[in-house]
Amino acid sequence: MRLTLSAIGLLAVTACTTTPVSNVGGQRPNAPVAGFYPTGLDDTCDAEQYAVLIGQDATALERILILREVRVIRPGSIVTQDYKPERLNFDVGTAGTITSLSCG
Repeated sequence: MRLTLSAIGLLAVTACTTTPVSNVGGQRPNAPVAGFYPTGLDDTCDAEQYAVLIGQDATALERILILREVRVIRPGSIVTQDYKPERLNFDVGTAGTITSLSCG
């Protein structure tokens, strides 16, 4: 919960300076992007539009505005096991880069 509130606070601060994130190649791919593992058949949290962030430093999240519940999961983080299909999860690896996205 503390991590989620921190992420929401961080994203709220960036509301005045947003950078739009485009889809991969400007169109919706038919198959999941490498590193993007949706939790179901539908992209319930619109994670696909943020797939371009995979491989970027986690600080890239400070430059975009995401108007939905977001959770940033870092190595060793304690996360709840509740499932919220509309929540967007950013997984950050030990190198500090975004390794994958998921809904839930």
